[in-house]
Amino acid sequence: MNMLSSEIATPGDYHRVPRILRLNVAGHPVDWVTWQEAVCLYARDIVVWTLGDPVLRIRGGHSRHNGSRSCMAIHSIIACDGRVVPPTLGVPPLTNQALFVRDGNVCLYCGQSFRDGDLTRDHVIPGSRGGRDQWDNVVTACKRCNHFKGNRLLHECGLELMALPYTPNFAEYLALINSGRILGDQIDFLKRSFSANSRLLH
Repeated sequence: MNMLSSEIATPGDYHRVPRILRLNVAGHPVDWVTWQEAVCLYARDIVVWTLGDPVLRIRGGHSRHNGSRSCMAIHSIIACDGRVVPPTLGVPPLTNQALFVRDGNVCLYCGQSFRDGDLTRDHVIPGSRGGRDQWDNVVTACKRCNHFKGNRLLHECGLELMALPYTPNFAEYLALINSGRILGDQIDFLKRSFSANSRLLH
């Protein structure tokens, strides 16, 4: 893995630094933080252990006593001190971005792949028929299939789902919202907590 150094990187280089996976001290994934936020956590001595490779080295000033220069290595996974509250409680927020990644940017009615802009959130049981806006009742659908289905139930319009909707756990949700920017060691760590029915495992 390439490592950036603050003494050679230009401001334009820093956008290439991936987000850092923050854990609580018990090892539960909590959220993604920027490298700037990670530097603050290191500086406050809150980071108690790390995993993965360093993704950035921050170099400080030189010591007046011996001329040595301070250096802080920012790792891809950091565990921080504090009250342990497992983030797995509750249901992750439902967003179109995460939904489309959950379903692989595939319309679960026609099976074709689409860009985000050509996809919609479809309610398997429409809201007008008592369906709720929640993970286990929504699927990714292209605009054509969504329009064709309208407010009908599947058996009323002859459509079938290619895969069943499901609620991702918190580790899966973190992978969904940072899709395409996750480092190998980060996704390997998150996969340990994925549910058995996760489509992200395939």
